[in-house]
Amino acid sequence: MKKTNEELQALVDKATAGDKKSLETLVAGVQDMVFNLSLRMLGTFADAEDATQDILLKMITHLSSFRGDSAFTTWVFRIAVNHLKNYKKHMFANFPLSFEYYGNDIENGKIQEVPDLTQNVEKDILAEELKLSCTNVMLQCLDTESRCIFILGTMFQVDSRIAGDILEMTPETYRKRLSRIRKKMADFLGAYCGEYGSGKCRCKERVNYAIQNHRINPMQLDYTAATEIPVQTMLDVKSAMEDIDDLSQDFSFCKPYQSPEHTKHLIQEFLDSTQLSVIQNA
Repeated sequence: MKKTNEELQALVDKATAGDKKSLETLVAGVQDMVFNLSLRMLGTFADAEDATQDILLKMITHLSSFRGDSAFTTWVFRIAVNHLKNYKKHMFANFPLSFEYYGNDIENGKIQEVPDLTQNVEKDILAEELKLSCTNVMLQCLDTESRCIFILGTMFQVDSRIAGDILEMTPETYRKRLSRIRKKMADFLGAYCGEYGSGKCRCKERVNYAIQNHRINPMQLDYTAATEIPVQTMLDVKSAMEDIDDLSQDFSFCKPYQSPEHTKHLIQEFLDSTQLSVIQNA
């Protein structure tokens, strides 16, 4: 059940006073949101897991600074966005992508010259893994702020006033930039992608090429193994939504997932540790 701002404020007050159960409730309420934001911003499950842990620990250790001037989820978004915009430890930090590079690879990649590398994994499963991975990694073709605008507006449908506040721009600027970025993404998908547009690229035909180039691993299928959660469940994490334009249906690849069990266990270990009382009493 979705909590009111008053209920969330009460949980924050109890958590900062040392109530472990309240703190666990707060963390559980936002960890999937933080993981999905991290996954779309950074491009890979491994990097998203690391960043999620960092963000949640930062949230916990700064909880006493929350004053209720904004919704709790807005406060968490701000922490997460600021962390991710400056995050330099992910795979694409030193190897930035571009739409030109992506398009050229689709047009000129020698996919017919690659042998069978599927390792007896069904090709349909690998094609689905590639589709979800490819469209997520495609977000790395956007600059960091544009990527953030797209994710907040398309996946989380954050109100323009709130998103503008998080990103330190006016709501009008945010809406205009979001509309341009969505069109740029939709145009690229339409031109090149055979799954979401009318392009020549077909995931099933490129499976072996993707394995050869380490874009997917038959022995580690992050996307198809992840537990998908309903989109509405993700949207219910925060209450303010608005329809900005009519392109949302073009980006159905922005599926939300549960944060990995490994991440949940690490956060729980931290909550169970003696460090917590030290931090809360600092």
